[in-house]
Parts: sequence; structure tokens; C-alpha cells
Amino acid sequence: MTNMHIPRLHPDTIEEIKQRADIVDVVSEHVVLRKRGKDFVGLCPFHNEKSPSFTVSQGKQMYYCFGCQASGNAFKFLMDLGKQSFIEVVLDLARRYQVNVQTLEPEQRQELQRQMSLREQLYEVLAATANFYQHALRQTQAQKALQYLLSQRQLKEETIGQFGLGYAPAGWETLYRYLVENKHYPVQLVEKAGLIKPRKEGGGYYDVFRDRLMIPIRDIQGRVIAFGGRTLTEEQPKYLNSPETELFNKGKTLFAIDLAKAGIAQLDQAVVVEGYFDAIALHAAGINNAVASLGTALSLEQVRLVLRYTDSKQLVLNFDADKAGTNAAERAIGEIADLAYKGEVQLKILNIPDGKDADEYLHSHSTAEYQELLKNAPLWLDWQIQQVTQDRDLKQATDFQQVTQQIVKLLKNITNNDTRNYYVGRCAEILSLGDTNLISLRAENLLTQIAPTAAYSQPVSTQRQWGSKKTSPSSIPNTERSLLEHAEALLLRIYLHCPEQRPAIIHELEERNLDFSLSHHRSLWRQIVELTNGQVNLISSLQDRYLELAEEIELISHLFHLNETGKKEILRTPQVVQAATACMERVLREKRYRYFLELWQETDPETEPEKWRSYYQAFYTEKIKLQELDRQRQFSITDLL
Repeated sequence: MTNMHIPRLHPDTIEEIKQRADIVDVVSEHVVLRKRGKDFVGLCPFHNEKSPSFTVSQGKQMYYCFGCQASGNAFKFLMDLGKQSFIEVVLDLARRYQVNVQTLEPEQRQELQRQMSLREQLYEVLAATANFYQHALRQTQAQKALQYLLSQRQLKEETIGQFGLGYAPAGWETLYRYLVENKHYPVQLVEKAGLIKPRKEGGGYYDVFRDRLMIPIRDIQGRVIAFGGRTLTEEQPKYLNSPETELFNKGKTLFAIDLAKAGIAQLDQAVVVEGYFDAIALHAAGINNAVASLGTALSLEQVRLVLRYTDSKQLVLNFDADKAGTNAAERAIGEIADLAYKGEVQLKILNIPDGKDADEYLHSHSTAEYQELLKNAPLWLDWQIQQVTQDRDLKQATDFQQVTQQIVKLLKNITNNDTRNYYVGRCAEILSLGDTNLISLRAENLLTQIAPTAAYSQPVSTQRQWGSKKTSPSSIPNTERSLLEHAEALLLRIYLHCPEQRPAIIHELEERNLDFSLSHHRSLWRQIVELTNGQVNLISSLQDRYLELAEEIELISHLFHLNETGKKEILRTPQVVQAATACMERVLREKRYRYFLELWQETDPETEPEKWRSYYQAFYTEKIKLQELDRQRQFSITDLL
């Protein structure tokens, strides 16, 4: 497929797939659906919602979301969900529903059939192998393996059967003889399944797995695609996985995802552990939302796979609390750190006390106790702060300086302004050592080190964090907020509908060191910056992007359209740009002015003369700048209403 140009499928093939692939079956693999009248409803997988507004019509074979207006058929659903092309989705459905694929170019038909046939044959030989290993577990030579499961791992027969656990006999060619000589599978097929390897000398083949406890690895539909084998001796490695094959890619697979997907959707949370037996033990204890990462750093593909089923995007990493477990957690986070910094995944870290893994813990603790640990697991950023401050004496200058530097480095990585401002406040509290009078100074110091030029223009989100009982710098009076809302919206509307004004808007924002204060405007501006390109239809691309990212669109969708009032508003664009940016800057400076004025009024000039003078200078500077701004504005923004 990858080496040939995309084939054009025959319409009959597409139609037959439509007939066989019922949309309720397709959607049910990714969304928990409940019957309501003639239709089915569930939580929309394309945007965050608490109440189900995603409707699937079996009669029409269509879906529609009343929240984000996503709609389409089974093909569109899988394309949008998996970010796949039409051809990838159609061929995957053809494989699943055994539809014979025809193309409009006859010469391509044979290659397509060969590839699809290969995958089906691999599924068959792996299923036969899984049955062979399960049967072998009940033979005399597997007594040690069975006792290991029943005694050491304390697993019940029900769990052994649920996970299809088995045993690979000790002989070098036992599986080879069974599959090739008895079952007559082609030797090349068995090799491609990752089950045998050619001998380096003398010809012939040998089994990849020998004298090992065998754990089938299944895809999301429950089909065996690979195996994990645990040694029963001192042989290394302790765990051996199948090599990568046409069906198995370790970085795109999660162990037990087929059994966990319903539990993840029901509990709105996924638990990721490191080992096979941790996941098995959790399921045996009734924790049915657990998967294992196959010992690698979590990839974006693995995370996206598991996050399909959790509406709140909550992911809990459960690794040991010892040093090795801490390192494993940091390693496992891998590529998803960026998602956590952006706030796109609620990543939590669960370190079980006494350096135990989940399997060990459940041998001596109840399911309820483990669930309590899950409930109290800290968010990843809180966990990182704990790691930074652990075993440090903040009363000692050296420790205080080192911790502050590490915290600043951590905060700089947070790209979501609301999240960063929250953690500035959290860290300021930690560094103030309980002295509430120091919180605002610590926050100011952190902000200055994170973004020196924007130390005060980044609003910190709560009064508590700034130590003020009267006025928080982030609390904008209703009249000013309304003014700011209108000014920011106006500027965004001009940017969207007047391409010739875009350089001027960017210049004004940079010149005045401004950012959008309201979170929905800030989010839209971030998308604009990423998409701005003379070759694209910006508004259309933004609408697609919002659906793709499953972000709330209601607060900004009106900016994509121009009614008569909107046209009048942006008629005098150069003046409007200047007035809008001046208004935005004035609201922020007014807020800073009030903040420093209050600090100055609360400071005793006798006991803290230097602080008193610095606050006076700060609020007086803001007052002068406010007067300059008023002179700059050619007309009031309210004149445009």
C-alpha cells in the first residue's frame, strides 16, 4: 500500500461495505451508546460534553452531534476519529467485514488482495497459536507455569481464561512442527507472524518463544496480534515481546485495551501501568479500566487510542514509588508531556507506597484501597512540583534558590496561560512558607523570570494566589470586561475578514506587548497564528480545526460571520485597530495600576520604606501610561457600538 499510488475503489465495493458495516456497531467500538427511542445517544467523541448530545440513527446510517454539529456516515466517523484517509478506512472495514475489494484499475487488484489476504492469514495463524499455548498450559510439562499463575500471581482460573494465558513448550521446534507440519501453514507466513526465526547455520527454523509463560496481545477488536513471553528460569530478557509485524506495532498498541475500553468510557478515566501482570491483577480485582504500556515510553498514538474513550481526557500513570518507578514514570510520559503542558490531557501520577507495583499492592490490599489511591493521585504538574521540593529545606538559601530555578524551568514549559497562572500561584504559596504577605512578591518574582516583559500582563487566576483580600489584578469590573470583550472580538473579526490589516494588527500587538486576556479569544488567536498562511482559507480552516480539536466553538463562532452591524464596525479599519488595541492595553494597565496602588496603601513606609517606594513608583508609572493611552486613542471604542 505504501509503495503504490492510492487505488480508486470500485463503487460496488464501497456500497457493499456500507451495507455490511452497521454504523451502530462501528460507533459502539469508540462511544458508549444507549438506546433512546429509535436512535442511540452517547457522549460526543469530537468535543467535551457532560450530557450526551451525540445521536446515531440506525435507520439513516448517520450520526449527528447537537453540540458541535459533527455529522456523517460510518466512513466519516472513522476518518475524523482516527485522522485516517478515506482509503485507509474503507480497506480496514473491508478486512473486518470480509468484503472482496475491487478497484477501477485491474492491475492493482492483485496487490490489494494480496495485502488484505496476508493480514487475514496472520490473524488466523496467531489465533491458532494462542489456542496451542492455552492447551499446552494444561499439559504436565507446564506444571511450573500453571503453579506460577495460581500461587505466585494468585490468579483465578477465570482470569487465566479471560486473558488467554498459555505456555510455550521448551523444545526448539515444537510450535514450528505444530503450525507448519501439522496445520500446514506456509513457513513464510509463520515467520511473518513473528513466531519462528530462520537458523543462521544449517537451514531450518526455531521457535521464538520457548519455555515461557505466554500472554496474548490483542488489538482493540480482541484479535491476537502478538505475544509477550515471561521466562520461568533465569534466562534474559525476563519479558520477551513478539517482533514488529504487519499487525503489531509496539508503539501503537496497549495491552488489554480490548477489555478496558468499556470500563474507561464508563469511569471516564484510563489507568496505565507498566507490566502485563499489573494490568491483569487490576482487571481481576474489578479495576476494568487498566491497560499496560508494553514497557515503552507512551507514544501519541497510544495516548490518542486510549483517550477516545474518556470524555475528560483523564489518564493515570501508575508506576512504583521508588527511584526506578519515578524514572519509569518520567520515561513513560514521553511524547505526551506537551499535551499535559497544553492542558489537552489530564495526566495524573499514582506512585504506590513502599515501592510496590499494582500487582504486589493488591495481594495485601483491597480494591477499595487501590481506588482511593487513584482518587487522590496528583496531577502530573503537581507531582513534578512534589519531586522538585521533596527533601529540600526552603529556609536554606541554597535549596531555596535551586528549587526556585527548577520551578521556573517547569512553569516556562506550560503553554496554556490559565494553567500557568494557576501554578504560579501554587508555587508562590509553597515558596512563601506560609507567610501570606509574601505570596504576591513570590508570584511577581516567578512571573518576572518566566516572561520578564509580561510579568504583570499575565493575569493570575485567583485572589488567593495574590494575597489580596480586596481587589485581585485579574478581577476586571463588569463594565471593563464588557469593553475588553468587545475590543478583543473586534480585533479578531478584523483579522479574519480583512487580510490586508493582518500585518498592522500583529505590529500593534507586538508593539504594545499585548496578548488576548479572555481565554476563548486567546485560544482562537493561538489557532490563527498556527494556521495563518496566504494559501489557506483561514476562516474555513479554523472551523475545521475547532471540530478536529474538539474545542468549544460557541463563544467564537459569531466572529466567523459578518452581519450588517459587523460590516459597519470594521469599515474604518485602521482607526478601529488602533482604538481596539489601545482599549485592550488600557484595561490591563488599569488593572495593574489598581494592584500597585493597593499594595502601596497597605505598606508601612516606616517599617518597609524600600518596598513602599517601589510600589509608589510602580503605580505612578502606570498612571502616567494610562494618561498617554487616553491621548493616543482617537475615539472611544464605545463609539463603534
